[in-house]
This record gives sequence, C-alpha cells and structure tokens, in this order.
Amino acid sequence: MEKRQLGRSGLRVSRMALGTMSWGGETDAEEAASQLVAFVDAGGTLVDTADIYAEGEGERILGSLLGDLVPRDDIVLATKAVARRTDGPFGGGASRGALLSALDGSLRRLGVDHIDLWQLHAWDENVPLAETLSALEFAVATGKARYVGVSNYAGWQLATAACGTSLVSTQVEYSLVERGVEREVVPAAVHHGIGLLPWAPLGRGVLTGKYRTGTPADSRGASASYAGYVEQHRTERAARIVEAVSTAADGLGTSPLAVALAWVRDRPGVVAPVVGARDTGQLTGSLAAEEITLPRAIKAALDDVSAIQFGYPERWPK
Repeated sequence: MEKRQLGRSGLRVSRMALGTMSWGGETDAEEAASQLVAFVDAGGTLVDTADIYAEGEGERILGSLLGDLVPRDDIVLATKAVARRTDGPFGGGASRGALLSALDGSLRRLGVDHIDLWQLHAWDENVPLAETLSALEFAVATGKARYVGVSNYAGWQLATAACGTSLVSTQVEYSLVERGVEREVVPAAVHHGIGLLPWAPLGRGVLTGKYRTGTPADSRGASASYAGYVEQHRTERAARIVEAVSTAADGLGTSPLAVALAWVRDRPGVVAPVVGARDTGQLTGSLAAEEITLPRAIKAALDDVSAIQFGYPERWPK
C-alpha cells in the first residue's frame, strides 16, 4: 500500500487507515484480529481508535493484538479523547486535567507507553483553547504522544488551533455525499499543512450501493442503533450520486465501494480515508480500492454530480 506524509510532518502512513469503531460491539476480538492481520498484510499501517469506542473495549482489543499478532512497531497507533467517558470531574471534555487523564487511560487499555497520533475528538467551547492545547504540548513533550491532531473541527476552529500548536491531522466526515468540508475545512487544512483523514468515506455505507433498492436486513440501515446514522445520507441527491458511482464501477469492472473510496482518497489534502468494517470480507472490499486509479473523465463526472454550492466569501482553488 502506498505511503503518504501526514501533513507537513515527518510521519508517513498508509494511504488507507483502519477504523475500529465497531470493535467490541458489532466486531468481536477474533474478527478484529482477522481484520488487523489482513490490513497489515496489505501494507496498511495507520490504525485509528478512540477511548469511547465500546466504552474503551475497542482500545483494549487493539492493545491485546499488538505484540504477538502484529508487532507494535508495524503500526501507527492513533486514538482520540474529549468525549465523555464517566460522570467524574475528569471523565470527559477538553480541559487539561480531563485530557491527560484520558491519555493515561488510553495508554493502559492499549498496553503501550506512547500513542503515535493523539487526537481531540471534538471542539470544547467550555474550555479555553490555550488550556486544551497545553495538554497536547505536554503529551508530546513527555513522549506520551508523538504527534497530535484534531477531529470534527470547523474551519475557523482548525485554523485557530493550528496557530497555537503543531497539528498534523484533522479527521472529518468527507465523501461524495458529504463535501461540505470543502468550503472551509479543506482550505484551512491545506494552508496550514494539516493532513485530512476522512471518516465515513463511503457515505455511511450508502455509496456501496447496498441501499439502491431497499434496506438489507443485515445492514446498519436496518439496525436500531445505526438506522438514523445511515438515514442522513439516504436522500434524492445521494441516490443520483450512487447511480453515477455504480455506472463508473461497471465501466471500470470494479465495485462502487472501490470507486467511492478512490475518489475521496485522491482529493486535495487527503492523506488516508478511515475505513471501518464489521468483518474481514467488508474490509477486503475496501482494500481492493488500492488497485484503482480513477480516470480523469470519471473524476470529473463524479465531481459534477456531487458538486456543492459555494457562496461569498468562500473560495476553493481550481
């Protein structure tokens, strides 16, 4: 798998990241092990988790797989903090105390002495930004985190934080059906040399085409937990995009999943889409996108059908 620089840092990562949000929930430890091996065997290095995934079980499972199954040094280990874990005074949020407590907890659950990429899961309007950034600086200075990034930041939030510390990445939802980040977040990231890590690059599953004629009984769209999550992208506009993706896939002899993933992977500023899967079969489909490079005409057609409106004073370089 091709490697890319993460922003303007010296850190190189695979151009696809393995997401673990389902680990400890839909995905048990045995299946998680199978996914991790398949990902590493394909040349993948960046593995992303968070302290709240399955109430910490996602981190525990990942930590249990490092060492005997996959060497720790073969993985660029990324996790996140900020979301509330407990009701205690340091159980969530972006205060210095809460963040450093969360970091120590992640290190324990993962069974490691440092995180390669430690990320703020969300903006916290109740905490002075300088205090939040001081926790990131402390984590790097003490060696507990090698690099730091953010997630789900608006453009102005990302630019403001970038002026206060050395961020290398930002995670945002980005796909053919969710291009809103191109208005402000992407230009801010490119300007400040911050690498984009798109989450939900398959439009929460919609871009795979599985919902074209209904809702499969075994899909997330049919589950009580995820139906609302998927429904946000089951719109008339999304349906037109899915048809265009499917047409492109037929012409290229590949899957809609591979087309959609290759499109976002090669957008300006993008370093590595974060791909999650319930099982290894789903992950294998995503890994197949590594072999796909979209022809210019198909990129242009997909750009056109998924285009969003820009208004004053937004600018997007052509």
